[in-house]
This record gives sequence, C-alpha cells and structure tokens, in this order.
Amino acid sequence: MNARSNTRGPRARAGHGLLGWFGLLCIPAAYAAPQAPTNLIPTDLAPAGYTTTAVVAPAATCTFVTWTRGVNYSLGTIVKYPPNNQYYKLVNVGTNGSDGTDPTISTWYWQPTNCDTTTPPTGGFVVTEAQFNQMFPNRNSFYTYAGLVAAIRSYPNFAKEGGDTIARQEAAAFLANVNQETGGLVHIRELNQANWDHYCQPQGSCGGKQYYGRGPIQLSWNYNYASAGSALGLDLLNNPDLVATNSAISWQTALWYWMTQRGGASNTPHQAMVNLRAFGETIRAINGGIECNATGIGHQQMLNRGAYYRNFASILGVAPGNNQTC
Repeated sequence: MNARSNTRGPRARAGHGLLGWFGLLCIPAAYAAPQAPTNLIPTDLAPAGYTTTAVVAPAATCTFVTWTRGVNYSLGTIVKYPPNNQYYKLVNVGTNGSDGTDPTISTWYWQPTNCDTTTPPTGGFVVTEAQFNQMFPNRNSFYTYAGLVAAIRSYPNFAKEGGDTIARQEAAAFLANVNQETGGLVHIRELNQANWDHYCQPQGSCGGKQYYGRGPIQLSWNYNYASAGSALGLDLLNNPDLVATNSAISWQTALWYWMTQRGGASNTPHQAMVNLRAFGETIRAINGGIECNATGIGHQQMLNRGAYYRNFASILGVAPGNNQTC
C-alpha cells in the first residue's frame, strides 16, 4: 500500500465500501449477528428419500465441536453435548445436514461415540468447519472453508501467535470484520456499481480495468491490487477479477491486508490482536477513516463489528477482552 492509502483501509479511501456510505447505513436485519435456525426434528424416523449409511467407529482421538441447538452439522461431525458432556457422531444426514436434531433424541442421525482428546482442525486453524458454518449460515458458496484454510498457508502466523486464547480472539476478530465487509460472506463484489470505475490513482491510468471492492475484505484501488499481487506472487493488477473468482486467492488478499497493512492505524490488524489485544484497532486499520468517530457516518458500522466479534468469540469459546471500539 502506498502513502496515499495510509489514512484508511483497503476499501474506504474515498468513502466507498461494499455498499457505499448510504448502503452501509441501510444493511438489512438479515445481516445482523447470525442466528441459529430452529427447524428441530425430534424424531427417530429417517426423512423420506434418505438411506442409512455405514457407521464407522471413530478413533479415540478426534476433533469435536460443542453442540449448539438449531445448527445443521455435516456428515461425520462429532459434537460434545453440554447437558451430559457426552460425545455423538453424525452418521446420517437429511435435507439440511443434521436438520437441527438433538443428539439424545434422534438415534437415526446421531450415534454415541468416544472422543478422549482433540486434534487441531483442518490445517491447524482454530475455527472448525462446523463453527465457520455456524458463523456464516447464509454465506455464498464461493467463500469456502477450504479456500480459507488454503489461504492461511500463505500466512502461517495468522491465529497462531500468543497462545490459544489470543489465537481464537484473532480468528474471531478477522471473521467479524469480514462479516461486516460482505454482509455475512454473502457478497463477493462491491454492490454499488456506480463506484466501480472510481478506484484508480492517478485517475485515468488503469487502462479500463476496474479495481472496485472484491472478496472478504473488499480489496479496492489499483495500488492495493498491485501490492497484494506482488506479495502473493500473482498479477492482480492485470487480473483483478481473480479476487472474485478464485476462493483461495480471494481469502489470500484478505489475509494479506490483515497481516501486513495498517491503513490509518499504528499496527496491522494482526499486531493489534496479538500485541495490543485490541479489536477496536483492527477497525481503525480497515476502515478507521469512516468508522472511528464518536457520531455520524460509519459509527453504527463500528458498533456492528464489535457485536459480530463478541458473537464469534462466544462461538469459539473465548472471552472477547476489552478495547472493542476505536
């Protein structure tokens, strides 16, 4: 990122984000902190059209998630059921995975299992796929968990430094900011198409290419595409749409900003969480020029980010800590 963009984050230098100033102030209620679905099916009967799958005994060591009412888990997921602290494996699925069923009620979906210890989730990321799906129940299929895990390989210190608590707080902070930028991982491209031609400095030097907001962090401006591409070994300046068409690359650009850029802050978002344990500083680095003010445009968006952070920290079983505003 060059000096011109050091006052604001990857998308907000001129006040244009995913939805623009006015769109940001009108995000519908559906984009609030995700709520678990409530389609519980308390029955042992298999849904019509589904057949029983073979039951495979799990290893003594396994990865589990804490069961949450209403969440639809995928086949093979092992959960810890809080009322009795027992473990259950999802051995059959319905229309929506586990269809929100309770492990102690539906024996067709769930089977008791052993889970003595835990192993790191896929790729060593502190967020499991089940937790990721719980955070983003309405996400666009473009934003895959596998793409995120693949992108983390480019920045192996992400959510890995300072111990387990800080790692979980950093993961929650990153995903909370992503949630705000994309309306819950729903949108890939900036919604306000009237702005698409505006992200070019010097003006008129972009050869007809557009550098509007794309991806989880809504990467914007030609110089940010150039810098991110250089860091990742990709020609994003000539191929900016890779950020909107390749899931792993899209996630890589978000992590590039998170790990290496400061915007108008004194620290990168990664440093803010690891060294300062200050979620509010991550907001300053991403969109502080608009949102870090006492009142007015952007203030509600700052509060939204904090709410998402607290919600995601709860899902990851970690206290959010202080310094949640900027």
